[in-house]
Amino acid sequence: MASFNVGPLPGDHEFGAVVTGLTADMLDDPKVRQDLTDLWVDKGVIVFRGVEGLELQIALSEIFGEPAEHPLLVGIKDQPRTHHVIADINYAEGHGDLYLINGEEIGGYLPWHFDLAYVNKINHGGILRPHVLPNRGGQTGFIDQITTYDSLPQRLKDEIEGLEVIYTYQTDSSQAKFGDRPDKCLHLSPEIVRAASHPVLQQRAIHPLVYTQEETGRKVVNISPWHAQGIVGRENAEGDALLREVIDFSIRPERAYFHTWEAGDMVLWDNWRMMHCACGVPSGEQRRMGRTTISGDYGLGRWEHAEEDELV
Repeated sequence: MASFNVGPLPGDHEFGAVVTGLTADMLDDPKVRQDLTDLWVDKGVIVFRGVEGLELQIALSEIFGEPAEHPLLVGIKDQPRTHHVIADINYAEGHGDLYLINGEEIGGYLPWHFDLAYVNKINHGGILRPHVLPNRGGQTGFIDQITTYDSLPQRLKDEIEGLEVIYTYQTDSSQAKFGDRPDKCLHLSPEIVRAASHPVLQQRAIHPLVYTQEETGRKVVNISPWHAQGIVGRENAEGDALLREVIDFSIRPERAYFHTWEAGDMVLWDNWRMMHCACGVPSGEQRRMGRTTISGDYGLGRWEHAEEDELV
């Protein structure tokens, strides 16, 4: 029976795996599909090497859930798209977000986050594939929030159990309340600005700070620094200090794997478990990526005033 090879991520990491030797014809094999699913649950992020094409990206995504249109792109007709289930992530000089970071102009930077924290339902994952790679920069970072939880001091584990975090959509990441921030925003893409006016984003979302992975019973520090606003019931200096302590612990550089892209790569991650970031590229470089949104909500998020609205 055809199979594939599994190895560790480069570096010393307790999470993640590299898969080689996978071909399109293997994806119809039920055992291969189950083995890939089990590996995803166990490791959280999978780097696929030597795989090419949009059709394979979508077929691979379908193993882990139904590829869906990104909710902020639904109904947008005037924005060119590779495919309706692909979110195009592009930066070129004069197009895309541009920030000043440590004295250098960096395009396409995205700070640490998990996808869709700012709405009540988060997608289960995604697969990212490169179209155009820069000569320098362009890495994607991943942090496993299961190993982060395991590393937390017991004091912090006790303090954050049962707490919830409030999120809103933040366009300018230099103005984020928590986490790493660029020094200055130089330009925002029209697509990002338009997304901020989406009707669904005019309210705040709430997600638990800790939850338990159903398949394994492992606990997850469930935090998305970019869009976090505070702790439910503790939107004050004390609550912010606690949340900042957890975030600063979670995003330490030694916890991260930074993927340096090559042609023929695809990367799958579990959005219920992994934080990710885009390191960006120097302003004169170009980077084009395409990402599937793998649907499947974990069922733990809610809108801030959902209970009150139900009573009206």
